Amino acid sequence: MVRNAESEPSSNDASASLCDMMADLPPLLLGTYTPKIDAKGRMALPAKFRSQLGPGMVMARGQEHCVYLLPQMEFRRIAMQIQRTSMGNRAAREYLRVFLSGAVDQDPDKQGRVLVPQMLRDYANLGNDIVVIGVGTRAEIWNRQAWEEYLADKEQGYSDIADDVLPAVEF
Repeated sequence: MVRNAESEPSSNDASASLCDMMADLPPLLLGTYTPKIDAKGRMALPAKFRSQLGPGMVMARGQEHCVYLLPQMEFRRIAMQIQRTSMGNRAAREYLRVFLSGAVDQDPDKQGRVLVPQMLRDYANLGNDIVVIGVGTRAEIWNRQAWEEYLADKEQGYSDIADDVLPAVEF
C-alpha cells in the first residue's frame, strides 16, 4: 500500500499542534520559594513566577489561611465559575463574598515586588518569614511555620490518597 505523504501528519505537524495546545493552557506554577516580606509589606516574586503570572495578578484569601496569587485570567475564570452557581445557593453566595471581598489587583514594581496588603497578611498570619509555593494555576503564600506543619501533617497521607485523587493517572 502506497501512502500519500500529504495525508499523514508529520512530526513537525504534531509538534506544532502540541505547541498550540500548550499555548492555550494557563501557566504551570511549580516549586517552593522562601522570599521575605519587607517592612513595607512587599514581597519579591520568585523570578520563575513573574512571567507566568503576567503583569496583572490578583491576591485573594485562600483555604487553610494562605494567600492565593493568581494570574488575572485564572482569577476571572474562578470568579465566573462561582458566580454561575445559583444565587439561591447560600454556600456559593457566602464563599463569593469572602473570596471577592479579600481580593486585590496587584502589579509588580520594577524590582518584581508586590505589596501583600495588611488585610491578607493578617488573614494568613504572614510575618517576614514566608513560603511561596506553586500549585499549578496559582501560587500560595504561607506563613513558613504553618506551611511546614501543614506539609508534615499531610505528607503521611500523600501516598494513601493518591488512588482517590489520581485514579486514572499512572506514574
